[in-house]
Amino acid sequence: MTILIDQPDFGIEAGFNKADDVEKEGVLNGGFMMPHTNSFGHTFRDYHVESERQQGVENFYRTNHINQTYDFVKRMREEYGNLDKVEMSIWECCELLNDVVDESDPDLDEPQIEHLLQTAEAIRKDYPDEDWLHLTGLIHDLGKVLLHPSFGGLPQWAVVGDTYPVGCAFDKSIVHHKYFEENPDYHNPAYNTKYGVYSEGCGLNSVMMSWGHDDYMYLVAKENNTTLPSAALFIIRYHSFYALHRSGSYKQLMNGEDVENLKWLEIFNKYDLYSKSKVRIDVEKVKPYYLSLIEKYFPAKLRW
Repeated sequence: MTILIDQPDFGIEAGFNKADDVEKEGVLNGGFMMPHTNSFGHTFRDYHVESERQQGVENFYRTNHINQTYDFVKRMREEYGNLDKVEMSIWECCELLNDVVDESDPDLDEPQIEHLLQTAEAIRKDYPDEDWLHLTGLIHDLGKVLLHPSFGGLPQWAVVGDTYPVGCAFDKSIVHHKYFEENPDYHNPAYNTKYGVYSEGCGLNSVMMSWGHDDYMYLVAKENNTTLPSAALFIIRYHSFYALHRSGSYKQLMNGEDVENLKWLEIFNKYDLYSKSKVRIDVEKVKPYYLSLIEKYFPAKLRW
């Protein structure tokens, strides 16, 4: 499938030199065409533009930042780590997301299934031989089923939005950082230093992240014995960790494996972000391909 969208000049960051032909501008890794603006006509991830949706996004982050504490995350991981809510296939979970809209996303208000397929198909075009990455694009946001009543209907602030470590200081690069001042951990000397309860180079696997769909889907994939590579699990777990892969924060906690996997996450993130558009995907046309990948990397039924 080809997605045709207008392209901006994203320069070297997009994987090409500014001296390249004009027709190559906006082309990510030689294939996917990145759009000028998001679905609302604004630049991507602009949390300050004046709009009704942007105000809702800011209110979301205020609630998120106040409530995502170290103790809260521990409770959520203990409760949902049991994977005793539902038994279903990956595709059944995809279909559950048809009615989900992410209130934290300033770029899109389409149902999540659209975003999953847009991401996966854009990656598939540019990396035809990396089928594990195609599937990762499809499933990376499936943890948003935590919003569904069968999972307890968690509030949006406990499911979506940018993620960040808890148990150490909240970095100022985190969106709407000012609201952390109302978080109890912000004033707790055990949690508000550079390393907090962690140590330099401890590895991100040892770090507790704010609770949400990223960490939950990581647990689902890992505990159901997926055969996806470690880079896929890293992408699933940290794709919303923008303070790391956009701002370079918290690198003091990474180990060698994290550094290698981050390279794949930085590739993936551009498709995750810039594939958001009003272009519709023919679900029935691509479904057989993704069902074959699901069968390859996952059991028929998963515990959720």
